[in-house]
Amino acid sequence: MDLSQLRYVVEVADASSFTRAAERCYVTQSALSHQIAALERELGQRLFVRSSRSVRATEAGTAFVARAREALRAIDSAKEEAAATAGHVVGTLRLGVIPTVTAVDVPAVLARFRAEHPSARVELRVGNSDALAVDVRAGDLDVAFLGLREDSLPRGVAAREIGRERLVAAVPATHVLAGSSEIALSDLAGLTFADFPAGTSGRAQSDVAFAAAGVERDVAFEADSAELILGLVAADLAVSLLAPAVLEGRHRDVIAVPVREGPIRIEYVAWDADAPRSVARAFLRVVEAAAPTQRSGPGNAPGPASQ
Repeated sequence: MDLSQLRYVVEVADASSFTRAAERCYVTQSALSHQIAALERELGQRLFVRSSRSVRATEAGTAFVARAREALRAIDSAKEEAAATAGHVVGTLRLGVIPTVTAVDVPAVLARFRAEHPSARVELRVGNSDALAVDVRAGDLDVAFLGLREDSLPRGVAAREIGRERLVAAVPATHVLAGSSEIALSDLAGLTFADFPAGTSGRAQSDVAFAAAGVERDVAFEADSAELILGLVAADLAVSLLAPAVLEGRHRDVIAVPVREGPIRIEYVAWDADAPRSVARAFLRVVEAAAPTQRSGPGNAPGPASQ
């Protein structure tokens, strides 16, 4: 059993295909298949069930893949920590980003990170805060930018607040409320809304606020993309509640109207609470310089960013 065999097994499990796994590993399919067959003979167990349409892991394969992932992570971590002792940051930073992050300029932060650590690589994943937090807890992401309502804290991860802002009403430029200097949530009663999907943290920011105010609303449009939500507003199909920075310069046909006692959205940078990788600690130092610490979340000492 060798390291390449472990990597091949994990890639096949992830891709559900020997062909795609071989492409990802930059080897021929026959070479990859030969190595996995040799490993199966060594273990005395079939790891995958192959058919003309798909590949799936056996019970033994599922158990083996889980441990193979742990072994590969441990090996990668050992290499990174060894390099870190000489002042070098290597490895791939797995970064999760919500589409509405505004507290930091993500491309600028990444540019500075790469300038300081040219040997490091970055793997970006875009998603909602709930899914990204789960991936950080599971070790599938090193760092993530999250956006949560004011009374909700990241759980199971270390986190640092990097920004907060009160949501504003996004209304069409021709809407009767567009000229208002300030409105209340009750002024939005009876209007058609566009919002993030139900059950997500982005949606909860508005749902909780309207429920607390005793105001019912009709969310006729759901979308994962703030850009699409703004497009629906610009088309005079709906109104929405969004972070003010999300609206800046996006749509001239959409007007931001301040909402009195509207919901507050807090952005966090989150990371593994127990053993952040050296590449994650290096990235957190860059984030800290770009967005100085305001508040810390549960169980967070600022150690990883300051080491």
